[in-house]
Amino acid sequence: MPQTLYDAIVIGAGVSGCATARELSRHEGSYLVLEAEDDVCCGTSKANSAIVHAGFDARTGTLMARLNVEGNKMFPALSEELGFAFAQIGSLVVCTNEEDRPGLEELLERGRANGVDGLRIVERDELVSMEPNVSDDAVAALWAPTAGICDPFGLTIAFAENARANGVEFVFDAPVSEVAREGDAWRVSTPKGDFLARAVVNAAGVYADTIHNMVSPDKIEIISRRGEYELLDTTAGTHVRHTVFMLPTKMGKGVLVTPTVHGNLLVGPTADDVEGKRATETTTEGLAAVREKSALTVKDIPFRETITSFSGLRAHQAAHDFIIGEVDGAPGFVDCAAIESPGLTASPAIGKMVAGIVGDVLRRSDPEAFVERKDFDPHREGYVNLNVISAKDWNDLIERDPAYGTIVCRCCRVSEGQIREACRRGARSVDAVKRRLGVTMGRCQGGFCSPRVMEIICEEIEDIDMLGVSKSGPGSEYVVGHVKEAEHARDAVPARAEAERGGGRRG
Repeated sequence: MPQTLYDAIVIGAGVSGCATARELSRHEGSYLVLEAEDDVCCGTSKANSAIVHAGFDARTGTLMARLNVEGNKMFPALSEELGFAFAQIGSLVVCTNEEDRPGLEELLERGRANGVDGLRIVERDELVSMEPNVSDDAVAALWAPTAGICDPFGLTIAFAENARANGVEFVFDAPVSEVAREGDAWRVSTPKGDFLARAVVNAAGVYADTIHNMVSPDKIEIISRRGEYELLDTTAGTHVRHTVFMLPTKMGKGVLVTPTVHGNLLVGPTADDVEGKRATETTTEGLAAVREKSALTVKDIPFRETITSFSGLRAHQAAHDFIIGEVDGAPGFVDCAAIESPGLTASPAIGKMVAGIVGDVLRRSDPEAFVERKDFDPHREGYVNLNVISAKDWNDLIERDPAYGTIVCRCCRVSEGQIREACRRGARSVDAVKRRLGVTMGRCQGGFCSPRVMEIICEEIEDIDMLGVSKSGPGSEYVVGHVKEAEHARDAVPARAEAERGGGRRG
């Protein structure tokens, strides 16, 4: 049977890869996404600040600056089309010393040069009225009304589900081991087999340098820049009303304090360059720095309400700009690399840009290729949120399916019906369900609901039993065996030994 020749393969199912896949699916052709992990949104895209940046920070003239502003402007309509959580709450960059005011003015001018709308500097009295818990040392702030917050899991999953509904294929647990030219096509090798394509998009996050260096003598280096965070319970979610930044430094935007779309308070991140591409542990020093630095802009943060801490890796590159384009000497191989902050914000614009480059590649050999589809459906129905749904709508859901009336995750109010729906839409692990619904993300961090979530996964997915249920794919299984079987085997050993000795008790 001849091997399928795809028009394009996207390596990496993070937010940039999935945004690209969705944009590709607007056009006639065959497209495939290869992902090393068990689900979409398992790398940088799952552990970040979830901020939709206004666009005043990136250097004017860079891809970062242009795509940030373009992406920001796309979010309101995109959230309606794809059904993910987004709120345009605005951001404040707080200046705590009059001597630093020139830095605030510089950000204002840069933002205006980048095309950011509505920027202005607010003085202390207005700032305190906007943020009562701002630091007593605050003298002024840069107000950016177009900034917002989103659900990074929901955004990435929405891109992926819409792409799949429009014909894109996804293969998971498929880390790429080799990319090589084979005739007029590229061969991409994985443990799931070899795949051929006319074009390849390298959206591999912190591994993008590894993939790029397989095909180009002009090597690039991606530095893993770790950011550590503390997440506070919803009881602390209103401590600030907007995203509050420090004045940025050469290491980034500093520690921020922000509400989340789920009602929590998020504080972080640090910015430490680390060895390795999986160094996502948190550290005592890092979390102490988060607490210390956040107090410079926001007072009385109730860290006693912390429910978890986590860290993520940013795909940093020394030039501090996105690397997007066809690679010299590797026709049809397109980099989408070094996508660090504001990559989440820029992702819709990144997807359009990368898909456009792929279209140019395909049309070189066939001028009639990559035509827009008339049947492309841009809409995707989001998951039900029982925290915002009306009582009537919830009752209607329960009438159609009583499972929506059985609450499994009490902290985040997630029902059995939602969990079953997530499994039917592709979730195969507890973390995959979590990313879609928020289950296990509340105060108890899964202590109450995890066993029932595991049972539902077994009930919904035919090839997974309790021994196969994992936290986040192969190698993270929760269960190692059945207790009664282990006890039976243990009890059988001395009895068997006694029998072999010809024993039994003598009277």
